[in-house]
Amino acid sequence: MRFDTKNRTIYSVLILICIVGFWLFENFYTPSTYSIGEEGKEASFPAALLPSSTTDEVVHHSYFSLSYKERFEQAEWVVYVLRKSHLTYDDRKRPYFIEDPWVKSKSADWRNYKGSGYDRGHLVPAGDRRFSEQAYNETFYTSNISPQDRDFNAGIWNRLEMKTRSWAKKYGELYVITGGVLEGGLYEIGDEDVAVPDYFYKIVAKGSPGKLEVIGFLFPNKEQSKPLSSFAVSIDELESRTGIDFFKGLPVSEQEKLESKIHLKNWKF
Repeated sequence: MRFDTKNRTIYSVLILICIVGFWLFENFYTPSTYSIGEEGKEASFPAALLPSSTTDEVVHHSYFSLSYKERFEQAEWVVYVLRKSHLTYDDRKRPYFIEDPWVKSKSADWRNYKGSGYDRGHLVPAGDRRFSEQAYNETFYTSNISPQDRDFNAGIWNRLEMKTRSWAKKYGELYVITGGVLEGGLYEIGDEDVAVPDYFYKIVAKGSPGKLEVIGFLFPNKEQSKPLSSFAVSIDELESRTGIDFFKGLPVSEQEKLESKIHLKNWKF
């Protein structure tokens, strides 16, 4: 009798240890990282051009930065510098998608996308980061992906990414901001309720503060047959749709000049 009681006590303690262990794993486990130490600064985004964050959950990786929005389980924006020198054809082994260890609330697990019918759409394209293994691998943090319609991801969104690369080759250096429009009532996928944006935006800028030229785009999350220029919108419209203040570090007078109109003539299509 005494033996059975002792065994039950041991089993109870082991079960309790397992429960606590699983809880600690779920809440405090830090997954593998593709980042190495402090940020590399090689492609630092100018502070004056950073957007505002509606969440104060800003993460700076070595080759891109982001503002994570836990409610929607994805970034509300990512920003990165794209230089002509970045556009290489280095063959990189495609890594696994992993949770972003620098997002305090933990970025969504990639398994949320499994069987959803949506692509794990890169916000910072992996193709823009082939020049470095670390830079390439960082694009596979799940904080850098958003659910995209497959035809959209492979279609007009891809065409815009290719056009952006052609601009980098022509103009030398670009500042890119992109994300989904995160708003109430969106369809959700997976156990973590990852929101599927109805629209995606991208802003491309060239030049320097005081001499900046920008263009913004807004696309429905589905394939489009119209030319890219048809989806150009003002930065003011994107701010109204997203609640984000883009280029918040610039003087108000410069923001008003840049953001109120669509400046197609400054970009070769």
